[in-house]
Amino acid sequence: MDINTASKTMVDAKSPKRFQSKDKYYLFLMALPFLVLAFLFSYLPLYGWIYAFYDYRPGIPLSASEFMGFDWFTSMISNEIQRQEVLRVLRNTFAISSLNIATSVLPVIFAVFLVELRSTRFKKIVQTLTTLPNFISWVLVYSFAFMLFSVDNGFLNNLLLDLGWISRPLNILASDDHTWMAMTLWSVWKGLGWGAIMYIAAITGIDQEIYEAARVDGAGRFRLMWHVTVPGIMPTFFVLLLLSIGNFINNGMEQFYVFQNAMNTNHIEVLDLYVYNIGMTNSNFGFATAVSMLKSLVSLFLLFVANSMSKIIRGDSIF
Repeated sequence: MDINTASKTMVDAKSPKRFQSKDKYYLFLMALPFLVLAFLFSYLPLYGWIYAFYDYRPGIPLSASEFMGFDWFTSMISNEIQRQEVLRVLRNTFAISSLNIATSVLPVIFAVFLVELRSTRFKKIVQTLTTLPNFISWVLVYSFAFMLFSVDNGFLNNLLLDLGWISRPLNILASDDHTWMAMTLWSVWKGLGWGAIMYIAAITGIDQEIYEAARVDGAGRFRLMWHVTVPGIMPTFFVLLLLSIGNFINNGMEQFYVFQNAMNTNHIEVLDLYVYNIGMTNSNFGFATAVSMLKSLVSLFLLFVANSMSKIIRGDSIF
């Protein structure tokens, strides 16, 4: 072997490592804007946890506020009223989050049947109409609900009165009956199409040769769905399910804020809404921050539980 051939071989041997190193830098630069956003909106606001140790009042500098230490934290346990309130909102949060996880299979079913539609045009129309609600704010969703269920001039009440099925209008929005189920159904309606997008992408990634082999073996349409499509998207479903369990206690406040009223507050007030009401309405920023920190600790614990479940079920962790 001459010198040129040997040097070329040595360069080729080093090339993969060099290109791999360059690729790492490119990937880091591509991820850098998202890391900056995560730092600005997820980690930098954690400085606000310092308010949990003070009796802060708006307009008074934090340095002039009374230092409370861990009093706000201990009051969640020692104070009977506050303990009952925290347990109530935790019950609401866990109940609604459990219903959301129980209905997480609906986007899977919807995606499977949507892919099976033969008419491409009809499929696109259905997917578009079911995805659009995700981009509508909860304020507009409540406006739509008010138009349907209003006592004075709601569509449903007018229809039932005209049919003679009821003698007086029903006050559905101000009722405290089945509040958890009602909030879950609104969430399903708003997020069904958007939640199915991930599963549609997973279905399109299934090897078509598997379908062909199943057809050769005599599998019909529903056999293909049950024995090929469903197992093909199960890994995606379990990953999203475990992430949902880790995010169990974070169910937002926008939906519950617009739907809350004096009649249903007892069952609609989740932890995020409770923190907002305590902090912004009652101006008790210290206690609200302490409850928010409790929520973060519970979320962190559930995330590790979800990661352990992933190791047991899938043999691989999610982080």
